[in-house]
Amino acid sequence: MAVLRVYAQPLRKHWIPASAAFFATIFASAIGIIMPLYYRQFLDLVAAAGTVRETGPLINILLVILAINLVGWAVRRVSNFSSSYIESVAMNELSQNAFADLLQHSYSFFTNSFTGSLVRRITRLSRSFEDVMDRFFGTLLPLIVSLVGITVVLFFRSHLLGWLFLIWTITFIALQCVLALYKMSYGIKAAEKDSESTGALSDALSNETAVKLFTAGDHERSRFGKIADELAHLRFASWRFDEYINLVQGLFTTVIEFALMYAGVLLWKQGTITIGDFALIQAYLINAISQLWNFGNTLRRIYESFTDATEMVEIMNMPLEIVDVPGAGTLRITDGMIAFNDVSFNFKSGHSVLKNFNLSIAANEKVGLVGLSGAGKTTITKLLLRLYDVTGGEITIDEKNIATVTQDSLRDAIALVPQEPILFHRSLMENICYGKRDATNAEVIEAAKQAHCYEFISKYPLGFETFVGERGVKLSGGERQRVAIARAILKNAPILILDEATSSLDSESEALIQGALAKLMEGKTVIAIAHRLSTIMKMDRIIVMEKGSAVLSGTHAALLAHESNLYKKLWEIQAGGFLLEEDEK
Repeated sequence: MAVLRVYAQPLRKHWIPASAAFFATIFASAIGIIMPLYYRQFLDLVAAAGTVRETGPLINILLVILAINLVGWAVRRVSNFSSSYIESVAMNELSQNAFADLLQHSYSFFTNSFTGSLVRRITRLSRSFEDVMDRFFGTLLPLIVSLVGITVVLFFRSHLLGWLFLIWTITFIALQCVLALYKMSYGIKAAEKDSESTGALSDALSNETAVKLFTAGDHERSRFGKIADELAHLRFASWRFDEYINLVQGLFTTVIEFALMYAGVLLWKQGTITIGDFALIQAYLINAISQLWNFGNTLRRIYESFTDATEMVEIMNMPLEIVDVPGAGTLRITDGMIAFNDVSFNFKSGHSVLKNFNLSIAANEKVGLVGLSGAGKTTITKLLLRLYDVTGGEITIDEKNIATVTQDSLRDAIALVPQEPILFHRSLMENICYGKRDATNAEVIEAAKQAHCYEFISKYPLGFETFVGERGVKLSGGERQRVAIARAILKNAPILILDEATSSLDSESEALIQGALAKLMEGKTVIAIAHRLSTIMKMDRIIVMEKGSAVLSGTHAALLAHESNLYKKLWEIQAGGFLLEEDEK
């Protein structure tokens, strides 16, 4: 039902072509019931003619048959055109809706999901709709019309024929439903294993470099081979079950054909039915058996399609972790003051990262965060961006709780230069433009120059139109970092987060970028995370974090003046390393 509700959305929206396909299919199927009646009449006239060969009535019947066939041809064209149209537009809308729904899910949702599996689920949803509609308009609806029509006609000809056909039909369908439901368990397991197989492929291929560096090719082949073997076993079990079903179906069709024809012989002997009725019975049997034979396959394919679609529908019906509150307002930055008031944060696993954390950042203040790994530095920035929601306390910007404003307006006000910038497999122009999608080429070029991207971009034959590869793999780490800085320069948001923004740069590049960052930080409230302390020496204030708490605060000089603290120890270690490098040189 959950899948059907999702399918119904585009059908309701495009109800005119959907209705045209529905009623045209019914009309075309009804013609298939009417036609054998005219052939019955034709054969009865031929049988009754004797030596008098009167052709006029026969030709009249043939003309009627021709007219009905032409009408049926036209109606079937309407049915096919309408069903093709509704399928194409609905598949498009389902794909777009599923993609839009995925984008609303939280940061933690994506960290716990394989990208390849999510892509597969979107495509499965639209393709399952296509398969279900093909089966409905091509098999299921015509079958219903045919069975009802055949039963009614046979009852008019003889109650015995009608009851025989009705009882057999109900028994056959009931058996098919039971067998299809039983087989569905194989389909569910196969779909789950297929998703696991896709995820394993995506995981290994996206980390191909690690596979080579650790000479793990055999390990990955073995790992994927085990999953593929399990999938093959499930598929074979499913196909083997199909053969059992075909065996039962063949027996049932043999029985009904003998029973109806035997009953026909008895009724013919009594003079109840005519020679033409035998042709009518045989035509209806061929029609019903061919469609009912396909009914089993149709039912199983529909169940399999529902199974495929369920994976995506479950995500679409999954409650979003991060949502805008009803009536959420738009964040408008006036000063850029940031405050963490008694903020606590725990992961779902129960691991506590922050507890009663307090921090106030004045407008246009530049604050550096330092501390050992796991101290909570990056978590603070993710909470500020509402990639996670706090479990206690509140975060405010200009005294406005960020939980009460829209996520889009919040993130529009913040620019982030991450430690590991991820780029799209698009041109350098498009990647830099992502910071301001309506920017002019001149603005992009100027941002690139300020971030010192222009130097390496100008060396490419295609310049800014050069594609960077998946996740930016064609660029070095430092080049990706500079593109991310250019993107932030172009966005020009009032709040700036630098998360190890120069970690991938060499000393020469860092010296160039520091100037660009200094210009970027002008007039902005800045939070900078750094393990390389030399990059935050000139910050207005440095916050030393330890185990989710701010244990010390002050300028670089003030922190060094304290007798013993974590910042001083880290500085001495790093400064010692720098001196050692100079001595070696």
